[in-house]
Amino acid sequence: MKCNESNFIKRLQRKDEHALEYIVDQYLPLIKGVVVKVLTPVRNSGLMEECINDVFLSVWDHSKKFQGDHTDFRKWICSVAKFKAIDYYRKASKNPEYSAEYVDVRTGRSAEEEWMDSEERAEIIQLMNTLESVDREIFMMKFFMGCKTEDISKKLGLTKTAIDNRIYRGKRKLHSKAANLKLGENGL
Repeated sequence: MKCNESNFIKRLQRKDEHALEYIVDQYLPLIKGVVVKVLTPVRNSGLMEECINDVFLSVWDHSKKFQGDHTDFRKWICSVAKFKAIDYYRKASKNPEYSAEYVDVRTGRSAEEEWMDSEERAEIIQLMNTLESVDREIFMMKFFMGCKTEDISKKLGLTKTAIDNRIYRGKRKLHSKAANLKLGENGL
């Protein structure tokens, strides 16, 4: 029996390798798009490939937890990809490794400019880590993954108003912390 849209979920949950091949064939472009969108600032194609492989491994390992049809599966695998890519982004921003192969010479930007951008990203992530976990998750989904407020509210079980309020308060908190950092640097 060949793997198809109607039976791949059950076969995956039984650890049938043909189901994994089917998923890779069907969902690789989608997963690659999600991962590349999140990890493009890192400029490390090897890291992107590793993340994509990790997404499929995670889907394989946690397939028994999935409940739903193929439409729900598409949403689920996209969520897995987004959160894996965010994890990889966090790890990469804490330990940046840059070499000449990652610098895009077509942009015409100097290595110093690229380094400054990476430092700013690291500072933003460091500031975001000062937020409560729910607020940090909201900010990651809203500003790094481009999710709509409505989707975030469904995912987190909060109202759209609560999401908007948390974003407003979080921005104010981040702005004041960033201003304090700048004052501290100038005071030295």
